[in-house]
Amino acid sequence: MKAPDNHLERRARELYREAAHQLDPATAARLRAARRAALAGAEGSSLAHRLLQLLLPAGAFAAIAFAALMFSAPVEGPAGAGTGTSAIATDSDSELPPDAAAADPTLYQNMDFYGWLAKNGDSQASR
Repeated sequence: MKAPDNHLERRARELYREAAHQLDPATAARLRAARRAALAGAEGSSLAHRLLQLLLPAGAFAAIAFAALMFSAPVEGPAGAGTGTSAIATDSDSELPPDAAAADPTLYQNMDFYGWLAKNGDSQASR
């Protein structure tokens, strides 16, 4: 199967050489000048292509880093909004256990029930 490819290539080279010998010098000079101009233009676009290959991944990385920073940063309200900070403080205070002196004494009467609820509350709620 390689033989037809080699034959075709050899025949194309022979035809090219014959055509090149039959060209007049003015046409050959114009073709050489056009070839040089095309190669010079390709070198300039090659530099732009290489620059694009470097800047595109760097820009993508910067965009991902910026998005990650925006999503991971805490959201703060305007400086004059005092209600937002008190709501945050109330939420964090409710996560702490109540102070024994300030809590209702009836909460401490059934401590066994609260222990049972802590162990079995999730399994009962999922039913």
